[in-house]
Amino acid sequence: MVDPELEARIVTLERAVAALQQRDVRDTPTAPAPVDGDDTFWALTELERRSPGTVQMTGSVEVPEAGAVRWQVTQHGDTLLQQDWTEVATTLDALAHPARLSILRLVMTGVRTTADLLQQETVGTTGQLHHHLRQLVAAGWLTSPRRGHYEVPAPRVVPLLITVLSATR
Repeated sequence: MVDPELEARIVTLERAVAALQQRDVRDTPTAPAPVDGDDTFWALTELERRSPGTVQMTGSVEVPEAGAVRWQVTQHGDTLLQQDWTEVATTLDALAHPARLSILRLVMTGVRTTADLLQQETVGTTGQLHHHLRQLVAAGWLTSPRRGHYEVPAPRVVPLLITVLSATR
């Protein structure tokens, strides 16, 4: 009979080793998609080969004024299922308004100042805009490097695009 405490410690160690191994994978160039198109799930196949049982978000995108953003994060599926999902409610809630999504899209496409944002019909009045900006900054979807200027921080670019992509499916 296996000691439950020992078994739990082994699981924890295995996850820690997998996380360290995954950190090394992040620095490894990714393979391009097959030219012949035979393997629709080429990225998934490679993920399963390198780190079975994990969930991954990855992407590479050019953002106006910010340049190239490359990002990848991997988490073991069991770890995600054991987390308290209510802890991310505020972060997700910040995206749950059409004006805030519009603001994020505008900022990502180069509209970065309060004055320029107010020129857009989709953001509402000055008071509404400032309300939405406060929520987006508080949730980490926007930063304000200087007064009246906003940007989506690089570590949030790909997760934001993935969230929008997942909602379109």
